[in-house]
Amino acid sequence: MKDKEFGYAMKALRMVIRREWHRMTSRRLYLGVCVVLPLLCLFFMATIFGNGQMENIPVGIVDLDNTATSRNISQRISAAPTFRVTEHFTDEANARRALQRKDIYGYLVIPPRFEQKAVTGTGATLTYYYHYALLSVGSELMAAFENTLAPVALSPIVMQAEALGVSGEQIQIFLLPVEASTHPLYNPDMDYSIYLSQPFFFVLFQILILLTTVYSIGSELKFGSAGEWLEMARGNILTAVAGKLLPYTLIFSSIGILANYVLFGPLHIPFAGSLWLMNAVTVLFIIATQALAVFIYSVFPKIAYIISVVS
Repeated sequence: MKDKEFGYAMKALRMVIRREWHRMTSRRLYLGVCVVLPLLCLFFMATIFGNGQMENIPVGIVDLDNTATSRNISQRISAAPTFRVTEHFTDEANARRALQRKDIYGYLVIPPRFEQKAVTGTGATLTYYYHYALLSVGSELMAAFENTLAPVALSPIVMQAEALGVSGEQIQIFLLPVEASTHPLYNPDMDYSIYLSQPFFFVLFQILILLTTVYSIGSELKFGSAGEWLEMARGNILTAVAGKLLPYTLIFSSIGILANYVLFGPLHIPFAGSLWLMNAVTVLFIIATQALAVFIYSVFPKIAYIISVVS
């Protein structure tokens, strides 16, 4: 008797799966959300960081000194791979407006009589501004400005020391008594793709899974086909939900496993564990995300509310 009931349950499950597969293949929306968008997300996250470093960020220079020293500083900024000097401004107001329009993401101000103040040691100051609404870009610009301008900040001290007859070796020992040797663990090149590509892809992927799961269930009530769905599952809600979600689970699991091979293969993201275990965790992640979507759907009454909450 139990074997017969189990056979009926499996038959009902297969019928629900076939029904859902027909629904998926009959509308291009499902193809786009289940296959095209996840693959586009994977391609986007695999290529967005290029060689792993932020380079050629548009910046400007306001040179109010127009001396050999200021031109040397401008050349230093132009030579730094992080910067791409797109414009030289005649005053700070124009540079600020360009920064607010996001035509540039930072600018350096070389004040009047900078060279004279630097030579005499009377408080020469360089000021730089950067857009910090984008945290990663702002942090990169701040670090690049500091590293590029550090030798400039030390040049007045070097000039005064040389005028007093101090040797270059003594100056170096005085300015840099301890040399730091930095070796970042697990990401020695400070490659953005190593610690952003994989988690960012799965965040986007999770949102797509939640939206697809919620819509696939909610559309049954929206289009009045929930009765047919439950009837095909012989009134068993577990069979109905499992049969509806299983095709999506298989598609999403295939894309998730493909993403693991791409991220840890061609992208060379360091990975010291078992790839098989990572693939198993990916499948569990997808199933858990679908279960979360079912739970959210059971709490809120309308599909429009649910999609807003998920988003």
